Amino acid sequence: MTPADEQLIIKQLHDPKTQRSAFERVVREYSEQLYWQIRRIVLTHDDADDVLQNVFLKAWTHLDKFHQDSRLSTWLYRIAINESIDFVRRQKKQQQLSTDHEDLGIANMLMADNYFDGDQTQALLQEAIAQLPDVQRTVFNLRYFGDKKYSEISELLKTSEGALKASYHIAVKKISEYFKQHD
Repeated sequence: MTPADEQLIIKQLHDPKTQRSAFERVVREYSEQLYWQIRRIVLTHDDADDVLQNVFLKAWTHLDKFHQDSRLSTWLYRIAINESIDFVRRQKKQQQLSTDHEDLGIANMLMADNYFDGDQTQALLQEAIAQLPDVQRTVFNLRYFGDKKYSEISELLKTSEGALKASYHIAVKKISEYFKQHD
């Protein structure tokens, strides 16, 4: 979406007469990008779909809080990342509370997911990424899979580029160690 298109959509989003159709365009325009960003964090298709719905619901209900101090896409990505991290945290708490939950491992869970089209190595990579702390996992996903520049990630996460570079480096090191242990 060009900056001019984005400005037009933002204007339409703030007009009650055009708000709904403009938001429908936002959903069409950003659904796939946001889905894949969410999927890299929450891992399964069904969970990613649920989180994506929550992202758009939150964006719709908080349109009045978007003040154009960042791009619309940045605002949506920030909501998606926060919703994804919150989902993973809730999921971890539920697993800790559940005594009858069998921990099959993320790699096995992904291999059983009909929507996962990767091989065992990719599943193991996702398992390694899932072991990372939230910030490192998010930075790694945005940089490695999302091919985002540190300046873009800095704007999304509201942190310095130096801190992001350190987080990414540590994440890569931990993932390498994970592969060495599971070789």
